[in-house]
Amino acid sequence: MSDTIANPTARVAETEPMETRPMTAAPDQTGVKRKLKADLIVIGGGSGGLSAAAGAAMLGLNVILYEKAEMGGDCLNYGCVPSKALLTTAKYAQSARESAKFGIGVSEPNVDWEQVKAHVQKAIDTIAPVDSQERFEGLGVTVIREHAKFQDRKTVVSATTEATARRIIVATGSTAFIPPIPGLDETPYITNETVFSLPAQPKHLIILGGGPIGMEMAQAFHRLGSEVTVIEMGRAMARADEDHAKIAVDAIREEGVTILEGHKAVKVTGADGSVSIDTESEDGSHTVTGTHLLVAVGRRAMLDGLDLEAGGVDYDRSGIQASDKLRSVSNPRVWALGDIAGQGQFTHLAGWHASVFTRRALFKQGSKASDLPLPSVTYVAPEVAQVGLTEAEAREQYGDSVTTSSFPFHENDRAIAEGKTLGEAKLIIRKGKLLGASIVGDGAGDIIQIVGYGMSNKLGVQSLTNFISPYPTRAEIVKRAASAHFTPTVFGKASRTLVGLLQRIP
Repeated sequence: MSDTIANPTARVAETEPMETRPMTAAPDQTGVKRKLKADLIVIGGGSGGLSAAAGAAMLGLNVILYEKAEMGGDCLNYGCVPSKALLTTAKYAQSARESAKFGIGVSEPNVDWEQVKAHVQKAIDTIAPVDSQERFEGLGVTVIREHAKFQDRKTVVSATTEATARRIIVATGSTAFIPPIPGLDETPYITNETVFSLPAQPKHLIILGGGPIGMEMAQAFHRLGSEVTVIEMGRAMARADEDHAKIAVDAIREEGVTILEGHKAVKVTGADGSVSIDTESEDGSHTVTGTHLLVAVGRRAMLDGLDLEAGGVDYDRSGIQASDKLRSVSNPRVWALGDIAGQGQFTHLAGWHASVFTRRALFKQGSKASDLPLPSVTYVAPEVAQVGLTEAEAREQYGDSVTTSSFPFHENDRAIAEGKTLGEAKLIIRKGKLLGASIVGDGAGDIIQIVGYGMSNKLGVQSLTNFISPYPTRAEIVKRAASAHFTPTVFGKASRTLVGLLQRIP
């Protein structure tokens, strides 16, 4: 499949527009909803829904897209894009502090919160046209900016429409999970949907949750000048490789962020400008007081108001119960893409789900959601990237047959030249097969793609040694880690004996 079919929303705004269709289908004067029929109905205008809608429309199908909120979904408006823009501003602030190490004299940076927010909004505004209603109408999609829900197994209704289609995609994404902590519902708090538009920068930001969102925001706000305390019930960055997570967490602590691991929040109190969290840990009870509270303990599937029961669509807390083919197990007319499918909460996974749908439903291919290894990145400094199984997961499945091969950044010449030598690359290997990899260090999210490519194309660890890596680059660390796996064999006793014998040949 081409890249356009696999991810049709990826910068194809130059596509020649088709005849524009109406934004909404208004009821007639009697108040009766207008009845519509399409090849495909998509509920949700985030990454998965938009990619599937664009692909189907570009292939000539009649598509109806329902979106009640902002086009582009959580990632564009409240997630990936604004968070990375904020992290970038924080990176420049930190670079100023660290510049003295490189012989550059710069004073403590002066952070202008309004300018920081302006940069975040500019990033959103620049990307927004690719996900806009106008662009999708230009592709031929009927965009209806209304809440949609099931009326029966084949019918979707909104305030003004009643629509049927051969296939129905639910791609409503996820939202911040708010835990049932006593007092939380009576205390002002923020989530990823409000943190980027705060009128003033927090003086002391308390973050509930030490996962990717919590840790990224912790480092970003601290680098911008806020005091930050993270409260995590278990281990911070628990889904990452334990060794690599520790490297990143320790680095963030060294910058000045307070990270309380093993602390359970048991009570929340406060008002605007003063919030207190009571925690319990093995060391006893503690109270943390700050000016703002960010809740980042995880996300829940957006099932609210869909009337899935009416549609005959089974679901649980993680989302719609769907097979590896992404079809509902109870109503095969319905497909679940992205966070709602309960298989992971990543924008790039939602895009892949749209590709699986396009291949299976439209091209009748046998693609499945699990066909490719799933990468993930936590964009702290140093970045922590993972693809496939972690070492712990691999050993749990395969035991002692698993081996690892690592190479540190402090032996990578580009990292040495940049003065950023913290971290390493670790390959997870079994009988020459790549089971996964973890990288911690600057640029880890970009470098991990080399391993992801190899795994996706069923290449063994040896393939990672069989290319010329430009010097000096950080990505060379993958080749060095792979080469280290073969060092005992290539330079062992048997090889030395063989080379000695071969030298006798004239």
